[in-house]
Amino acid sequence: MFPYRFLKMICLSSQWLGGSLVSRGVFSVIRMLAPGPPLPFPLSARLHSQYPLPESEKNIMLMGPPGAGKTTVGRIIAQQLGRPAVDIDDDVLERQWGVSVADKLSAVGGQRFLEEEGAAVSNFSACGSVVSLTGSNPLHTEAMAHLRRTGIVLYLDVDTEDILQRLSRMKVQRIVGQEPGVSMRDILAYRQRFYNQCFDIRVLCGCGDTEEEVADKALRALKRYQDSESETFISTRSSEGESATKKFFSDVVIEGLAPDGGLYVPRNRFPKLEPREWLRMIHMSYLERAAILLEKCIHPTDIPPTELQAMVKRAYGENFACAVIAPVSHLVQNQYVQELFHGPTGSFKDFALQLMPQLFTHCLPQMCNYLVLVATSGDTGGAVLDGFASLHDAARQRIGVLVFFPEEGVSEIQRLQMTAFQEGNAKAVGIHGNFDFCQKAVKQMLVDTNLTGHLAVEYGTVLSTANSINWARLLPQVVYHASAYLDLVRDGVIGFGDPIDACIPTGNFGNAMSAMYAKNMGIPIRKIICASNHNHALADFIATGCYDLRNRVLTPSISPAIDILKASNLERFIFHALEENGQLVRDLFCGLEEKGYLELPEAMLQRVQSEVLAGWCSEAECLAAIHEVHASTGYILDTHTAVAKVVADRLQDRTCPVIFSSTAHHAKFAPAILRALQVQNPPTAPLDQLAWFRSHGSRPLTHEALNECLRDVKRQSYTTCRADFSSMAEQVETMIQDSFLKGS
Repeated sequence: MFPYRFLKMICLSSQWLGGSLVSRGVFSVIRMLAPGPPLPFPLSARLHSQYPLPESEKNIMLMGPPGAGKTTVGRIIAQQLGRPAVDIDDDVLERQWGVSVADKLSAVGGQRFLEEEGAAVSNFSACGSVVSLTGSNPLHTEAMAHLRRTGIVLYLDVDTEDILQRLSRMKVQRIVGQEPGVSMRDILAYRQRFYNQCFDIRVLCGCGDTEEEVADKALRALKRYQDSESETFISTRSSEGESATKKFFSDVVIEGLAPDGGLYVPRNRFPKLEPREWLRMIHMSYLERAAILLEKCIHPTDIPPTELQAMVKRAYGENFACAVIAPVSHLVQNQYVQELFHGPTGSFKDFALQLMPQLFTHCLPQMCNYLVLVATSGDTGGAVLDGFASLHDAARQRIGVLVFFPEEGVSEIQRLQMTAFQEGNAKAVGIHGNFDFCQKAVKQMLVDTNLTGHLAVEYGTVLSTANSINWARLLPQVVYHASAYLDLVRDGVIGFGDPIDACIPTGNFGNAMSAMYAKNMGIPIRKIICASNHNHALADFIATGCYDLRNRVLTPSISPAIDILKASNLERFIFHALEENGQLVRDLFCGLEEKGYLELPEAMLQRVQSEVLAGWCSEAECLAAIHEVHASTGYILDTHTAVAKVVADRLQDRTCPVIFSSTAHHAKFAPAILRALQVQNPPTAPLDQLAWFRSHGSRPLTHEALNECLRDVKRQSYTTCRADFSSMAEQVETMIQDSFLKGS
């Protein structure tokens, strides 16, 4: 262990060198490396938005389309806060021009109006006021930049149908920028992108919300913005009243695992949306839904909403093979499949891992390099490597990714996907052991102060993780569970408020946990059904309350992504089920780690079973399900979704729809699929297998990126090592040397 005083010097130096915009994350990590007395200086300043409140001289500006109620809402807010109310139309433009806004627009036309409006607003000066902007202010870039320098912008995101009804009642026939032949609906849609570029807080208005209700939401949104200290995170193993440094989103993204070995969860209740807010999102795209839901879960002082939107667009905008992101398809009877495999690596992990590297990079402090450690049972490895490879060059120079996978526990295509990355700051290493050992070793490395201290001092490198123990990995998955429900409502399968079940093939419980959080946000999921293969320790635990790993041996299967005995994310679920009793969770899971055994009290087991069902199936049943579904529908299930189908057929009571999380494309497990389809003389080479599926018109189609990966990559040599902690730690140190010390 290196001296605490030395660490303090590093921290203080980094504050002097890096300024105030250094994330607290690195200090939290260094505190983890060197436990000691309380830090005698505050952690680094948070990544504040450009206009932090409360400061009485800052304006509160209301932005939105015509008819959004900005003037009325502004007056209500001004009265509530005891501030002056200013209306740009009435108090600035009309006073300066001496004519009404409508007359000015009629006299000079749309383009000239925008120019003169921009010039007038650029001279506007006020402080401590509630300012109602015009609907066209955001269309003038320089004027809007001037306004934003004076305060904080609240975007009144009002439903288009409500806007059209209000404008009709007001007898508004034309708005600024609307050319002849362009409908009011079209011009409102055109303006949307300008509003999305320049707000600090979104006020999501439900369908039919009154102006008084909008004002109340705006005040609550302001309070949330000001009270960022309330949106902190705690470890699942935190004792009640335990004194601990506050952890914010930017901290937990960088740290990954809590210093005490627990998993980070929100300290307060998960945000819940009102029914009318959900109804607003029914006809939205996946990108729009994702931006709104993630804004609810990530405080704007960690990631401003406009930057978060840009990240979402980069993650899902053009690199998914299906035009509809995460589409829901009818299978048979009341069973539906949500296809989560249209990303570049053919796995549901792409939903998190096309976004998570961007979140990680945004939250990075200016000091230190970072090595992201990953344990994978197959799909995570390829998705992590692909996601981090898409970062810009400056980020890749500071971030390395090292993936550990079980040498005998992945499919051939998964292996080729991972071992394609052997250059630069990304690498995959095969371990002669199972996934559970890989995961245990990664978690141990993250909290081993001797190792992390050595790496920090010797190489200036901090360890993190992109496994689902990292909150930023889990959070994006909440979106697609919510989106699936909204799709069924949109398509008339159910009415909003009707229940559904979610059946999820799972080994590590991360996907199931994200469904639980979607339920907490207000999606009426009745039961979460966890589906396991013959490695069914998790299913047995949910049935009996006993998690007994003492005599279990993990056996490779044809559904390798769920070849897991010890489910890391189960700790989050148990923490919530035990009413956030961190001390009890600590005792239970430390006992599991030390003795391989955990047992829940009966009352706690009943609470678990009220939320979750679980079952498992044999490989023969899995293959039979693939064959039967293909024979009756032409649809090919992968070996994980087939497990979910068998378990749901056994456990679900058919009184409501059930959605299967289809977690991977069937072509990634071609040998098993071809066997299930009873193909004679099946091809054996991965590229030939993909070609067979294409030539036989199998659906769903594979992502072209998967085809390109296998075309470009031939079987090549890669590093393997024995299932030994010290051997894996040596791989970590070698990776750091190769990634960050070249040319130094």
